[in-house]
Amino acid sequence: MEGTLLALQRYPGLSVLFFSLVFRVVRRLLRCLPAPKAVQLDEVRCWKWRNLCVSLVHALLTGPWAVTCVCLWPETLNNVHSYYTPVSYLLICVSSGYFVQDTGDILFSGHAKGSWEFLLHHFLVLWCFLYSLYTQRNVAGMVISLVVEINSVTLHTRLLLKLAGAQSSQLYHTNKLLNLFTYVTFRLGAQFYVTWYLLNNYSWLDHSNYFLLTVLLLNTMILIYFYRLLKADFFPRRKLHLDQNGTLSSRFSTFLND
Repeated sequence: MEGTLLALQRYPGLSVLFFSLVFRVVRRLLRCLPAPKAVQLDEVRCWKWRNLCVSLVHALLTGPWAVTCVCLWPETLNNVHSYYTPVSYLLICVSSGYFVQDTGDILFSGHAKGSWEFLLHHFLVLWCFLYSLYTQRNVAGMVISLVVEINSVTLHTRLLLKLAGAQSSQLYHTNKLLNLFTYVTFRLGAQFYVTWYLLNNYSWLDHSNYFLLTVLLLNTMILIYFYRLLKADFFPRRKLHLDQNGTLSSRFSTFLND
């Protein structure tokens, strides 16, 4: 494992590029799986379905991986600035590859305008991840931040079920409750810990101002999305929006944001 770590540290950029290609292959393979009819009939829904499937694979892989790193090596929580293991460094390489792939997928598929929030999120995450990979600093902090991917599993599942038109199913209702629990426990909890650590050690951490600004921006986005989530799943509006012909209008961007 030490040999692998040395190779990754020597060529972090190439490592990230390699894993981005791996996730691209995963995306191609997932296209072989059948999609719901409601998804197949709409080009935008079809792209979003495939994009979310890749995101779900990333969450299923990196979420438990990050939690395992924290549990097996508790110093991850105490020495955020300089502690890391070969396994945790590899985790950041793999996750960075996903974010590069997903950014490219959004840009080159022509959905950048409607997905600007995701692009902003990916830019903020990649700046932190790449800094850690090239400097070997704050790797533990990046691992802690990936604990949020436990929530991403239920978050992506929620959107996939909505795309499939399964909002009234028992599976959606169960996932809705799990999503709320994991959002508070893993997403808000992890972000709170990283924010607390930065504020508590701000005076001596390298480039602490850049990291703190990035974390505060991400915190703002996370809280906004949490508000949207609560409003959509637990306090929904009962009004239907009709167009001039009296048919239900398709507000796809709002649908995805909710």
